[in-house]
Parts: sequence; structure tokens; C-alpha cells
Amino acid sequence: MSSVRIALANLRYPGTPEESVALVTAAIADAANKRAELICFPECYVPGYRGLGHHVPPPDAAFLEQAWSTISKSAGESNIAVVLGTERVVDNTPVATALVINRDGTTSGFQDKVQIAPSEEGLYAPGCERRVFELGSLRFGVVICHEGWRYPETVRWAARHGAQIVFHPHYAPAEEGDYIPSTFGDPKNTFHEKAILCRAAENDCYFASVNYACPDSPTTSAIAKPDGTVLCWQPYGNEGLLIADIDLTAATCVLASRYKPVDHQG
Repeated sequence: MSSVRIALANLRYPGTPEESVALVTAAIADAANKRAELICFPECYVPGYRGLGHHVPPPDAAFLEQAWSTISKSAGESNIAVVLGTERVVDNTPVATALVINRDGTTSGFQDKVQIAPSEEGLYAPGCERRVFELGSLRFGVVICHEGWRYPETVRWAARHGAQIVFHPHYAPAEEGDYIPSTFGDPKNTFHEKAILCRAAENDCYFASVNYACPDSPTTSAIAKPDGTVLCWQPYGNEGLLIADIDLTAATCVLASRYKPVDHQG
């Protein structure tokens, strides 16, 4: 496989945890109909991101297990891999994570959010490990929201371990005083969308960032190419799938592989 078709699910914030599962399974079927081989969802989409004005029911491990089972069955029936923004309960505390589901509906594993934002302390516990995943000849990593924007080493770790694409589930709703962009990478906007281009260019890999469909959001779902230019982006606030064909041969990861940590002394 020298190319792979991916889908980013730019969906509205779900009204309930149950609705989040229904929206996910509908998007899986839609992406499969569009011949995508993998679909990625925003941060903690099931049951919905906690905080920022949203009141999500308390962590419920039984609900999550049932939700994952339903979504895995949908993935297997549609023959599509899934990177599901979700949470899992560890020691009675939710951990923001991504569940990776294979095309046959089996579970590949989790990538927890390791670097949580200060505003998330008390909402989510941080994870502690990183890994990469495989889909045929595609190898990919996952970094979640804050850690992708502000910690470049998270993306570099994945690229140094052969990831041609790094997926970036995030949640960036509009906040009072935000600049409201209409074009990706507008110089008047915050640094966040420029960071998407930087993460790709500094590692010679694709970087695929997926947000909720939020009115007046400062960021949108977008895919950056290994040369640091934007491949495609979703119109701001528009609900739907962003579909793209990824040329795996363009993702050499050369710059990431040449990275040598500096030993600071003194």
C-alpha cells in the first residue's frame, strides 16, 4: 500500500454519551462508503470532552466498554480502522485516550494523553507511555490536543518510530475574544494551526488534526503534508468528513530520524 485514504470526523459536540456512539457509528459507515481505510475522531468524543462548560455524566467504565464494543462491531462490519477519541477509567479517574480499532473490529490498543493541560488537572489523569500502530504498510502515531500543540517531542517520538502519519484529536471551541478565522493558517489567528504545519515539516511526516465542528472555532480539522504545507482543511464549523488520499512515499521521516538529543550541562 503506497497510499491510504483517511477520514477526519469533524462532528458536532454530542448532546449525550449515547448520542456520541450513534454519531460515531454513522460516521464510520459514511467514511467506509467513501472508501476510507481509517477514520479518526476528535478528543474524548465518546462520551464527550469534560470541561469547557460541558457537563458530562461521571466516568462510567461499563458504558465505555459497551460503547467500544458497539463501535468495534461497526468498524468490523464496515472494514475500516478507527482512531476513537475517548476516555478510560483508571483508579476511578478518567484518562483522555484514543482507542485504535483494526479493520476487522479487533482492538489494537490505546494511546493515552501523556501531557495534559493545566486546565485539565482534576478532570483527567495523565498517561505515561507512547506507542505506534500499524494498518498494512501504514504506521501511525497519536498525540492528543495540548501535547501536539506544545510538545513537539511527542510527534517526533512517533516519527522516529516510523509513523508516516501522526493523528491529532483535539477540542478547540470558541472562547470570548478569540479571533474568528475563515481561512486556514490566518496570520491573525493563534499559533495553533501554524503548529500543525510545523509538526509535519520538522519530522517529514503527515500530521492530521481533527476538531469538533464548533461555531466560530479558532481551529478546524486539517491535514499537513511532510513539506509543511496544508493538504486540505474543513470549512470552519461545518460538520462532516474531511477525506484525503495520503501518499506514504512522501513521508520519509528523515528529519525526525536525524534528531540527536542535546546533553545540557552546567
